[in-house]
Amino acid sequence: MLNLNRIIFTLPGILLAITCHEFAHAYVAYKFGDPTSEHYGRLTLNPFAHIDIAGFLMLLVAGFGWAKPVPINPNYFSNRKLGNLLVSLAGVTMNIILAMILTVLLAIQYKYGTMAILESIISNAIVINVGFAIFNLLPIPPLDGSKVILAFLPQQAEYHYYKYQRYSYMLLFALLFFNVLDIILYPAINFILSLLNILLNVIM
Repeated sequence: MLNLNRIIFTLPGILLAITCHEFAHAYVAYKFGDPTSEHYGRLTLNPFAHIDIAGFLMLLVAGFGWAKPVPINPNYFSNRKLGNLLVSLAGVTMNIILAMILTVLLAIQYKYGTMAILESIISNAIVINVGFAIFNLLPIPPLDGSKVILAFLPQQAEYHYYKYQRYSYMLLFALLFFNVLDIILYPAINFILSLLNILLNVIM
């Protein structure tokens, strides 16, 4: 069930995480010679170009979700596997960088600011970006973690991996429904957040 206060405090962080994550995929692919994302209007920081309605609502309601995948054509890459690997890691890397930048902004807000609502928005944005990064590292198609694994698999194994991709959404919903995602993701999320908290204390 949607909660208005939750939306107010989390929506900026969700839009930032989704937009920059997908833009990073598109930008790195473009730099490797793939014009597909630009052709489809995805080489942009316009959040509406990257929103998947179902994934967006899941982020608002459940805290885990996804964006609209950026179309990539690896045939444009001179080194297909390396290109796929770097494009796949670009979004996750962007979210972690954003979390670090937001931590610096939070320290500044703590030290000089007076807007409690801004502190809440920034704090939520940090958690959302870290959570989005870790969630996308799951080795389940179409998440980035699956493409990282594909970069190291032989071609025959790739075929079998894609063969079972159609079941991936059912697997994700099952993991979410039985709270398995919490067990898998929260230790990694909390570890990254603890490192960012150290950074916050150093700045303070």
